[in-house]
Amino acid sequence: MTSPSTRPANIPLPYFDILLEQLNLGEATVQQAFGRHVHWGYWTHPTQADGSIEGFAIAAEHLCQRVYAAAGLKENDRVLDAGCGFGGTIASLNEQFQNLHLTGLNIDPRQLNRARQEVKPMSNNQIVFVEGDACQMPFPDASMDVVLAVECIFHFPSRATFFQEARRVLRPDGRLGICDFVSVPIFRMLQQAFAQFESFTALVDGTYGRVDSCFTLSDYKTLAQKTGFSLTFQEDITRNTLPTYPIVRQVFDRVGNSQAVQATAAVERISQLGLLRYQILSFAIQEERK
Repeated sequence: MTSPSTRPANIPLPYFDILLEQLNLGEATVQQAFGRHVHWGYWTHPTQADGSIEGFAIAAEHLCQRVYAAAGLKENDRVLDAGCGFGGTIASLNEQFQNLHLTGLNIDPRQLNRARQEVKPMSNNQIVFVEGDACQMPFPDASMDVVLAVECIFHFPSRATFFQEARRVLRPDGRLGICDFVSVPIFRMLQQAFAQFESFTALVDGTYGRVDSCFTLSDYKTLAQKTGFSLTFQEDITRNTLPTYPIVRQVFDRVGNSQAVQATAAVERISQLGLLRYQILSFAIQEERK
């Protein structure tokens, strides 16, 4: 198994520190909940969610499928999954499609080591995992058909730089699919105006690492236009993701991490109040005007 000493220097990854430690210890609950996907779940009927770890694992699989479906992914595509985690989205694509060229990109070698161990190509697919920065992608221009970022863009140093890089590596008919926690304008104003939100930010960052939760849907539309994209699909799935929070709190409570329990509860409350919206967004490259 991987060692905590291999984490990238100067990049706080407390969430993955917790998960990798528990996976190394053989914690079965963490393995079942986060051994494949490390993101929230999607329930078609959230009021019927049973609160089980099994149900969460299925819901997490459903969420990544909705993101790559929104991006219009098809057979024979060259796909880049930026911030690929343990390779869960790559594994899902590998199982659902054939003749894909799949690349997982991550800045943390520990996550990539696990992805390489867990995900093996099938159905004439090709898979490679690459260590690198999503804001400085080590790939040639126009080398991808689809770029995905499943619940990770808020960790990147700059959404704008990521969009610029995605635009660079995508082919002329390329697509970008993401999911993100998108704030409503009043939440951003509250964060900027009131000092008490600093404790909220510190609590969340202390568990999940650097999180920029001040980006609105309007910001995304502006960013898309500036970087040569057009927004082609937008779906608010906040309600469908809410059953995630009790399960994540249960997992953190089981491993004895009270700060992570509190941080997750804080994000849950903000989401229940409608101040933070979980959105699936897809973008297409704008046609150049002649």
